[in-house]
Amino acid sequence: MKALLVIALTLGLIPAPVEYRPAEGTSSVQKIVVRKHSLRFKWAVKGLEDFSRKEAYRITLKPRKAVIEAASAEGVFRARKTIEQLQALGPVPRGVIFDYPRFRHRGLMIDESRSFKGVEFLKKQMDAMALLKLNVLHLHLDDAAGWRIESPSYPLLTEKTAWRIGDYYYKWEQAHYKFVDKDDPEAYGGYYTPDELRDLVAYAAERYINIIPEIEMPGHSMEVTLTYPETACMMEDGTRFKGAWDFCPGSEATFELLETVLAEVMDIFPSQYIHIGGDEASMATWHKCVNCRRRMEEEGFTDVRQLQGYLIRRIEAFVRSHGREVIGWDEILETGVPQSAVIQSWRGISGGIAANAAGHKVVMSPNSHVYFDYYQDLIRKEPAACGDLTSLRHVYSYEPVAPGMDESLVLGVQGNLWCEWVPTCEHAEYMLWPRGFAIAEIGWSPMGTKDPEGFRARAMAMQDLWRAMGYNTFDLRTETNLARSGYRTFEAYEAAGLKDPAGTE
Repeated sequence: MKALLVIALTLGLIPAPVEYRPAEGTSSVQKIVVRKHSLRFKWAVKGLEDFSRKEAYRITLKPRKAVIEAASAEGVFRARKTIEQLQALGPVPRGVIFDYPRFRHRGLMIDESRSFKGVEFLKKQMDAMALLKLNVLHLHLDDAAGWRIESPSYPLLTEKTAWRIGDYYYKWEQAHYKFVDKDDPEAYGGYYTPDELRDLVAYAAERYINIIPEIEMPGHSMEVTLTYPETACMMEDGTRFKGAWDFCPGSEATFELLETVLAEVMDIFPSQYIHIGGDEASMATWHKCVNCRRRMEEEGFTDVRQLQGYLIRRIEAFVRSHGREVIGWDEILETGVPQSAVIQSWRGISGGIAANAAGHKVVMSPNSHVYFDYYQDLIRKEPAACGDLTSLRHVYSYEPVAPGMDESLVLGVQGNLWCEWVPTCEHAEYMLWPRGFAIAEIGWSPMGTKDPEGFRARAMAMQDLWRAMGYNTFDLRTETNLARSGYRTFEAYEAAGLKDPAGTE
């Protein structure tokens, strides 16, 4: 098996397939034959988990044709994308490819609040994802910087907060968090209509991609409390903390809005999983709020932190009552959510490890390895980004299953592109690719042989293909030795006995 995986790396594919048995010569692939009910193939995938079996395929590359065997239409689709890659990369070698995924969740997250991208951008990225067998697109649809999904029940969310002053987040801060009408000459932003989102869902389904929508709570909600102040905390004199960072968990108006919006979201998105955020609640106004104090008294709470647990558990129950499951950032593990809630680890890997030990399913997306808003190379040569260095090699080095974790509860891995420093579609593509190649390989290819230099060579060829298809990628040919090494700082690089003080190529 290991030898066949090593041979598979010679194909140049990303992600690398499980097995490749080479044969002499090349294939012109003038014809593709599909066999969906092959007994031989059914026997070959018999021992796989259901999700792996569903996506599994075998391709026999003959002189003039390719024969695809698969148990489902999804498996056939994955096989066709493999053939597309082979044809685009050069002469198609003969032989047999047998392939299936390691993880069921292989995803990218795109922050739509900090910078709005639009339908065509998302479709373009889904085309790329499909070619790489990535199957989850997580959309961060709201945050303090703007609400991006039109709500028939709460129209002011987009009317009042979809447009702002400042493309970069810091420029909006400098403008004192000012929202404007879309006709303002300095307006920056936009939003999705329900019909546009349904179109995206259909486009994704054709590519076997699941779109997971995220509605943030209780923090990151300034745009909502500004627009609908009844969801904000209230002082003794009746004054509202209009524009507060957090929802008021003591106000029934908060739950009315959240449940109504979530019902609208679930009507658009068929995803089994609904993301409810749950990170970075400040709780700053809860201490002073008459409604929060009343809620605490009614529930017998002694600490305002228990209010976050109340809100998350209540929303989780609402989502579950609609036959769906929640995903939340790793802070929700501290709120007493039921074991059915999926935990997404972002503050390093500790949250994922703790959730896994508690019996929760987890998605691993630690900021230590897979945050794509971080620099890809030296600050002096790169466009604006966050402070850390997360090069292609560093992303590729990540292993989602930490020692001691139950792999059966690890749904998979996800790269996250936050966009405080990413104001344009061109910049977003630059941050996504080629690092997204590494997510594809981590999520699909079997654990075992990792070859950083070999992967870099494959990524270089794939990068050239992406550029030929019109994607604006980071250029691995200009990568400095520091980034290529996988180290995150000069100090660590030099401590390893390596020298590159000027960041030369």
